[in-house]
Amino acid sequence: MNSETKKRIESDYYVEGYATTFDKYVLMERNGRKIYEEVARNAFDGADMSDVLFQFDHDQFVYARTGNGSLGIEVDDHGLFIWADLSRTSRARQLYEDIQAGNITQMSIRCRAATSFDGETQTIERVSKLIDVSAVSIPANNHTEIIARKVNEFDNERQRKKLALKLKVNTER
Repeated sequence: MNSETKKRIESDYYVEGYATTFDKYVLMERNGRKIYEEVARNAFDGADMSDVLFQFDHDQFVYARTGNGSLGIEVDDHGLFIWADLSRTSRARQLYEDIQAGNITQMSIRCRAATSFDGETQTIERVSKLIDVSAVSIPANNHTEIIARKVNEFDNERQRKKLALKLKVNTER
């Protein structure tokens, strides 16, 4: 994930990451045989994402949601990218602190979907309803990630680059 991308919501408790990716991953292993899972690149086309919840370990508490604007979701070339404002409740701020500390680093999704299985790989072909995106302790898909972004992180990096460029121009004169 590029930490130089601009934050999409102004918040002191901003997180972003990939709730799922389009990379194939080992879903489970039974009797020495690996079963894989992957999400089709067009699986989210037409999916109902009108009120998706942001949770921890798909549990009962809601930390953000698309319905009130505290959660955003976008499908890109890598997967399902999310960003959230975790400033609205003390419980959400505590989750932010755990993400910032590196205690929670990955994500997962819960959805209603049509799948196929070819004997080795289960493919999520079409998602009809995205129910939640969750920061998780133990993900099924190890290619996911979530990070906490610091206040003004992007602006500070941009300012540092501007000053470096200015210094370079001044020393070349």
